[in-house]
Amino acid sequence: MPMKSKKIPLRQCIGCGEMKAKSEMMRVLKDAQGGITLDTTGRKNGRGAYLCVSEMCLQKARKNKGLERSFRMSIPEQVYENLEKEFQRNDYEQ
Repeated sequence: MPMKSKKIPLRQCIGCGEMKAKSEMMRVLKDAQGGITLDTTGRKNGRGAYLCVSEMCLQKARKNKGLERSFRMSIPEQVYENLEKEFQRNDYEQ
């Protein structure tokens, strides 16, 4: 009997729309208070949206309002700026 391969959870990038393994992406989180942050652990409570680990996808998500659609709310410019800073601080670029 063949071994069952473990199913890899896939998520769609809100920037480029590509499906990738959840582990290869970063999670943007909307918490119960409506705050939006980068979830580096991927385990925090709240609504999550996924982005490829590239600033280009963050720019695309900003342009095509990916976060607005995912969280069904308007996203202030400040949130995108904070995400960009967190991106650079965590040195996600591969």
